[in-house]
Amino acid sequence: MSRFANQRKSKIFSASLLYGLALATILATPVFAAAAPSAPSGADTGSDTSAGASTSTNAQDLITKGRYIAAAADCAACHTVPGSASFAGGYAFQLPIGTLYSSNITPDKTNGIGNWTEAQFVRAIREGVRPDGAALYPAMPFPSYARMTDEDLHALYAYFMHGVQPVAQAVRPNGIPWPLSMRFPLTVWRWVFAPSPDAARQSTERSFPTPELARGAYLVEGPGHCGACHTKRGLAMQETALTAQDGPQYLAGGAAVDGWTPPSLRGDPRTGLGAWSVADLTAFLRTGRNMRGSAFGNMDTAVHHGTQYLTDDDLTAMARYLKALPAANGAEQSWQTDPAATRALRTGGKLTKGQRLYLDNCAACHRSTGAGYAPAFPPLAGNPVVMNAAPDSLIHIVLTGATLHGTQAAPSAFTMPDFGKRLSDAQVAAVVTFIRHAWGNDASAVSDVDVAHLRKRLTPSTMQSAPPTPIDPAPAQPGSAPRAPEQDVSQDTSKPATGPVPTGHLPPEDALHSAPQPAMKAN
Repeated sequence: MSRFANQRKSKIFSASLLYGLALATILATPVFAAAAPSAPSGADTGSDTSAGASTSTNAQDLITKGRYIAAAADCAACHTVPGSASFAGGYAFQLPIGTLYSSNITPDKTNGIGNWTEAQFVRAIREGVRPDGAALYPAMPFPSYARMTDEDLHALYAYFMHGVQPVAQAVRPNGIPWPLSMRFPLTVWRWVFAPSPDAARQSTERSFPTPELARGAYLVEGPGHCGACHTKRGLAMQETALTAQDGPQYLAGGAAVDGWTPPSLRGDPRTGLGAWSVADLTAFLRTGRNMRGSAFGNMDTAVHHGTQYLTDDDLTAMARYLKALPAANGAEQSWQTDPAATRALRTGGKLTKGQRLYLDNCAACHRSTGAGYAPAFPPLAGNPVVMNAAPDSLIHIVLTGATLHGTQAAPSAFTMPDFGKRLSDAQVAAVVTFIRHAWGNDASAVSDVDVAHLRKRLTPSTMQSAPPTPIDPAPAQPGSAPRAPEQDVSQDTSKPATGPVPTGHLPPEDALHSAPQPAMKAN
């Protein structure tokens, strides 16, 4: 800081750095892990084979549980890039202060985390501190991960050390110029805005009406880190609420990330989940689609990498917790359908520019009623994303298109084509305005300036919304703990989700290896 010419420049630097660093909090989902369990020594030559078998089974169970936790925490989304090995890092985050590249979190001892102890791993996840004592960029959502239990972090470490293939791949240096690359301001940011592990643990252990709600709160507020995107930010771009305890700002909708605006996950009847049932939410988290909407952009990747692998019990717990959150805006009225737009589209006559564009480009899939053909093609009428105060997501998907990728429970993929190459800014504004006004949506209009502004902001990284292979465990390594079983034997989700190894719907390893590797999202 002494190199700045005067105090005013120092203040500008500090404010800019805090802005950029905090912005990174909403962009990513990195994870690092906790200490590896001792591998079976194999030194006992003889007598107690049952003890050896028990040790092997316990090690397998721990790795399998860690693999499940990695899915719940969405680790692959930010540490994997298309065409590269899983968790080898290198994904670029475009920040106001420069470009940040995600780290290699494979157990490679030179380029990854192979030399990390469990204590170092846990501190990185919960407190955002590297083994050398330097602060991590808050691109890793350690304010949320601080709530993760010792048991979950221990299993996660076992998985990364013994269930992930080491990859000798160096990550590109961050493209953040000096002096913005100095990390000491991150320590101050962490002290001010991130909870201590003790405070986070106390919050996690607060009383809930049922164990199911407690489990749902843990998954949403902790490893799921939903608030990192779906909660508004303060002046330093910190999350204004980290849990439901902190007030109605929590999960009330966040600012745009890469041109996608995260909607409210609270009970708001028009712009939130007030009209969705628990079954709607569970289906959405399992498959990325239901009769009310489809996942796209960042949320498609969250389903692909994470929630599709969780047990039915865990998904239901998350859904019930979200449904327990009251509306952030108590004055918001429920959506009521208005047939005027449908009549105009069906009768023809003197149509507006937006209506004509909708008939020519959108009606085949989304219909003149705006009802779509759910769950294949989502409804636009009464859709919370369409009615959001910010039109970014709707403009973005019209410009660039999007793909809803297949999951285990819903293997069909559906792609909306991009229209940005053949529609002008004024045309996009007209059709988006019509969609936001029609069928009772009654949202604000969009101008060609809005479209032009977003079009300029869209870069290759912000348009990488298709996920790569989610989780790619390593083959067994000599002298290491055994890998997770080749075949998932836990498809019976009637077993309690609170069991020691919640493997859920993780697919066989060969299914993971053969999964397509399309382009990566910008989270």
